Amino acid sequence: MECTEYCLVMIVVNRGFSDVVMEAAKKEGAKGGTIVHARGTGKTETHSFMGMEIQPEKDLVLILTETENKKAIMKAISEQAGLNQEGNGIVFALPVEEVIGAITKK
Repeated sequence: MECTEYCLVMIVVNRGFSDVVMEAAKKEGAKGGTIVHARGTGKTETHSFMGMEIQPEKDLVLILTETENKKAIMKAISEQAGLNQEGNGIVFALPVEEVIGAITKK
């Protein structure tokens, strides 16, 4: 993976955990994030209620950050949101080639 100045940290958690995610991320240098409401579709995600399949509601949190902050942010989120337990969510990062727009530096 090519080294870039910025990374997009993506976090998928159960609905209601986005505040925990953002608090942990901000403590490690994140300036902010975007929260998108989503719905899980995985086989292990579905639950039955009165004969109907229910897809759990999710929050997708997107954080654009400097690459140097990526690992600390991901670790803090994983610990605070309990992502080491199955079914609680996932965090991953992607390199960002180019950014256009205002980004607040430290």
